[in-house]
Formats: sequence, C-alpha cells, structure tokens
Amino acid sequence: MTDSVFSILHWCVLLAAFMPIICAGMAKSSGFGKPVHEGGYDNAMPRQWLAGQTGWRARAHAAQSNCFEALPFFIGAIALAQHAGADAARMDMLALVYVALRVVYVALYIADLANARSLAWALALATNVAILFSAAPGA
Repeated sequence: MTDSVFSILHWCVLLAAFMPIICAGMAKSSGFGKPVHEGGYDNAMPRQWLAGQTGWRARAHAAQSNCFEALPFFIGAIALAQHAGADAARMDMLALVYVALRVVYVALYIADLANARSLAWALALATNVAILFSAAPGA
C-alpha cells in the first residue's frame, strides 16, 4: 500500500461506486423539472417510470444496472489482492485501467454500439481478474 491514506486505488473504488449513480442521473434526466402528468420523473414509482424510457435513456438505465452488477467483483478483487500483499503500484495501474474501461463501456452502451460495448466489458472483466490474481507469485 502507498503512504497516502486515500490512494489511486481508493479513488478508483469511489469512481466505480459512483458510476451507477451517474448512469441513473442520465437515465432520469429527461424527467427532471417536469410534472409527472407531463411525463416527468416519478419518484413515487421510479422503476415503472424507468421501464417506460426508450433510446439512450433506456440504455443508460441498463448501464446503471450493469455497473451495480460489476461493482462487488471489483471491490472484492481489490480487497483480496490487498490482503494477499499485491504490489500497490500494479494494483493502482490495473484499477485505473478497469475504471477507464468501465467508463468506455458506459459510453458505448449509451451510444448503442453493442459489439464494441461487449469488447469493453470483456476487457474490464479480464482486468478485474488480473487485479484478483495480482498478488500471485510471478504476477
């Protein structure tokens, strides 16, 4: 671990944790400031309202779900690698790559570029696996 109390690795975890919230904001953005009867965001029935979204807003909502799904493995991989004594600089680099790939993934999802999005997802998953095994001998 580095001497800093809040390292690059910690910032990456924080960014990954905020990604689903940012995606949710994008998905709901069209409804902010409008009355519910005019199609505005319905905070009393948010899931039902989101289910009615289409286009890039629906994809932003789907990206939100995927970000929540990917988060536990990322945090778990980091915790296990740190516990096993992985090199901090290597983990920082891998965490930065992971977060960057997840940002690209979200952008590609919203842009409706499915094949490229799947590639970004797979690369992020592989990076997460690399984080998990970064404390292995010879890593």
